[in-house]
Amino acid sequence: AAKEEGNRISWSFCSPGIAARVPIVSIVNQSMNTSSHVPDVSAPEQIVHPCRVVFLVENGSFPRDRRVLLEATTLKRSGYEINVVCRQSDGDRAHFKIIEGVRVYRYWAWEGDGALAYVLEYGCALLSCFCILFWIWARHDFDVLHAANPPDLFVVIAAPFKLFGKKFVYDQHDLCPELFDAKFGKGRGSLIRKALLLFERCSCRVADLVIVTNQSFYDIAIQRSSIQPEKVHIVRNGPDLDHFRLGAPRPELKDNAAFMALYIGDMGEQDGLDRLVKAAHHIVHVRGRRDVLFVLLGEGPSCRDLKRLACSLGVEAHLRFHGWANDAEILAHLSTADVCLTPDPPLVINQLSTFVKIMEYMSCGRVTVSFDLLESRRTAGPAAIYVEKDAPALFGDAILAILDDTKKREELGRMALERVRTSLHWGLSRQVLLKAYQQMNGPTGAPIRGHRAGISTSGHRSEPGGGE
Repeated sequence: AAKEEGNRISWSFCSPGIAARVPIVSIVNQSMNTSSHVPDVSAPEQIVHPCRVVFLVENGSFPRDRRVLLEATTLKRSGYEINVVCRQSDGDRAHFKIIEGVRVYRYWAWEGDGALAYVLEYGCALLSCFCILFWIWARHDFDVLHAANPPDLFVVIAAPFKLFGKKFVYDQHDLCPELFDAKFGKGRGSLIRKALLLFERCSCRVADLVIVTNQSFYDIAIQRSSIQPEKVHIVRNGPDLDHFRLGAPRPELKDNAAFMALYIGDMGEQDGLDRLVKAAHHIVHVRGRRDVLFVLLGEGPSCRDLKRLACSLGVEAHLRFHGWANDAEILAHLSTADVCLTPDPPLVINQLSTFVKIMEYMSCGRVTVSFDLLESRRTAGPAAIYVEKDAPALFGDAILAILDDTKKREELGRMALERVRTSLHWGLSRQVLLKAYQQMNGPTGAPIRGHRAGISTSGHRSEPGGGE
């Protein structure tokens, strides 16, 4: 029998006077109080209710993962019932929440660096996701499992549920083999890389629907996994213009500096923040400019090393490591910044990836300084400044050049905003996502399924004596 004890759920295998309890997963009491009336399983009539989707996320938390947030809320507003299973975040460690009508289940995640740390992280994540998913299946049931990589290991969880008629959506945020190369060096651990390619191929082939972020990912999915093109849909990382829009600047955020150079995003080795810190050193100590404040919004495994690097180069007074920021803080900084930065170096994974941060910069009419990357140029077009060589000094020179040219900066900012409004905003991606889901759901395309009477229309399994 299942019993509720505070914030824990335990299974009791009972005989008179004996009970052995095995903790399954921590979930707050609110998740338990969603039952309905007693089901009449003998009733022959059919009713319909929203198609039930479960998102599995390991590489971020909800709602911090902007892409998953947009996808989940888009489906929710279109009539789907949404659950998200993800890791806890530093700012919010609640195990269960309802956010914008989405049920969010969070698990504790192992963190660390090195091969062993990744094994522990992904092993713990897979076990936690499976336990929570099994709970959702028993409690509410689901129709679609939507897995956002990395890692590509969620196919191990999805495959057994396919036997029960569940559909699997593989949402490829990153190319894991190329990401491995960026972290550990190309060719190192070839067996691991081959395993990553295998899991990527299995994910694409087992999936009923494959979603990718850009044309490069689309081409790779078809060629490397040998799947049919009609199975793959490009859902770009466009900003939601109803939310991301220019506000009033807040000069106090510049801390008395004449200019603000802003970075928003993760701080991992492949993100190139060491180039940004070295560019700041070039600007301050080589070019003699002390009127630029560098603000970094984000966190990641490289954050501590970056702070040490800033101190060793003598530029710590000109950098602000803000940590993760909420939406209001992000928009305030974007509305105040004079230039935005994308220091991701020209690695293969970065050449092929579309960065959310670039389009968020553009949606607020801000010019971006970036290394010359394939997909970054496809995103920003002529509305950005591109540095051809992987050289921090050249990156710093490009920053100063655009800061000192007010007319060009304003012109490129207007061009960036117009480019987002006409071809890159989330409204266009929303249509592709919904069309892809409708295609997967069959001829009717409707986000509903028929079930026997006695199951609540909200998709919850009924229990005696419960109340909605």
